[in-house]
Amino acid sequence: METAALIVVLVIVLALFFDFTNGFHDTANAMATPIATGALKPKTAVLLAAGLNLVGAFLSTEVSKTVSHGIINEDAIRDAGAELFLSVIFAGLIGAITWNMLTWLLGLPSSSSHALFGGLIGATIVGVGLGGIDFGMVLSKIVLPALIAPITAGLIAFAATKIAYSITRRYDGKPDGRDGFRWGQIFTSSLVALAHGTNDAQKTMGVITLALITVGWQNSEQSDPYFWVIFACAFTIALGTYLGGWRIIRTLGKGLTDVKPAQGFAAESSTAATILASSALGFALSTTQVASGSVIGSGLGRRGSTVRWRTAGRIGIGWLLTLPAAAAVGALAALLVVWWGNWGVAIDAILALVIIVGLFLRSRRNAVTAENAMSDVAESGLAVELPDMPPPTRRRLRIEQARAKAKAEHKAKAEHKAKVEHKAQAKAAKKGSEQ
Repeated sequence: METAALIVVLVIVLALFFDFTNGFHDTANAMATPIATGALKPKTAVLLAAGLNLVGAFLSTEVSKTVSHGIINEDAIRDAGAELFLSVIFAGLIGAITWNMLTWLLGLPSSSSHALFGGLIGATIVGVGLGGIDFGMVLSKIVLPALIAPITAGLIAFAATKIAYSITRRYDGKPDGRDGFRWGQIFTSSLVALAHGTNDAQKTMGVITLALITVGWQNSEQSDPYFWVIFACAFTIALGTYLGGWRIIRTLGKGLTDVKPAQGFAAESSTAATILASSALGFALSTTQVASGSVIGSGLGRRGSTVRWRTAGRIGIGWLLTLPAAAAVGALAALLVVWWGNWGVAIDAILALVIIVGLFLRSRRNAVTAENAMSDVAESGLAVELPDMPPPTRRRLRIEQARAKAKAEHKAKAEHKAKVEHKAQAKAAKKGSEQ
């Protein structure tokens, strides 16, 4: 029992560290477009995002229930024994953190949420077997939302951008007032940060709750996490957002320079609506995937834009790789536990510490550039090629054609009038000479 208690402590510490990495890896995406358009200063944006993440984590626990009472079969926990299953959770967290930090360092598109689920699934399959995973729940609550949500968010952002531009478009040469969307972005980006707290922070709550249930420190009938678990996860993800988000924030400021205020407003509104609705239903979404779909959709909603399919394809490949890659790392960590028991846990802990410190030190030696710190949302802004001067709309073409026709008719009338006057003058001159 003492060993199990020690492993629970290790799981909680590692889970909170994953929550911290989630903060600096994902949450900064909420403030990408207001920073790019100048609506908020970077430091102000990150502080605001951190505060709203803290608040958002207290608003719902549905996603936490999906993790603690959904993807892992409780019968498998009892059959495996508390100590072994806690070690499996520990191994899964190592897989998630390793992939999260590696992709952050290399600038590969990734999802912290899918890294967590992949690590847990891979470790559980190795430690407990295929029967330990509720694949029906994984399909309905994780896989299908991951496929549908970015597309849905993109379509909403596309329509919202079209509406925003059509409402504000002017043809009289006067200001269109679209800079006002920059102030609206403060509200919409705040909603995204709040939504991130309601979804991503809960995943860590679910992991800790699962560990507590496994060792008997929480009744399995109680699906809601303890208050101290909610507060710890909320505080940690907020701290990660504020302290660690600068690396990605700086990249986002450069990567989204083509995003106009109207597009940013539409993208953030779509992202917030999609995540908040999904959190209420218990769907464990990837915030970066939803935000990326919204950014691409809003870019396509602007006239004359085209998709850079190579860049969009790289984003898609990153999404597809995250869950299986994190699962592979989690499975390898679980193998050490299966082979060597508690010694395997100790080796995993040492390896995790070495990997985390090594990747952090490696990141400190490199300057922040688009090549080694590009995030999903930043790269999504580059997946849509926008013209410097968008082509005219069909309405604008009709107006220009009408003006050209009217100008041509006016010119023809003037020429006809001048010709008539010239003939009259010539006739008068001839008549005068005859007299």
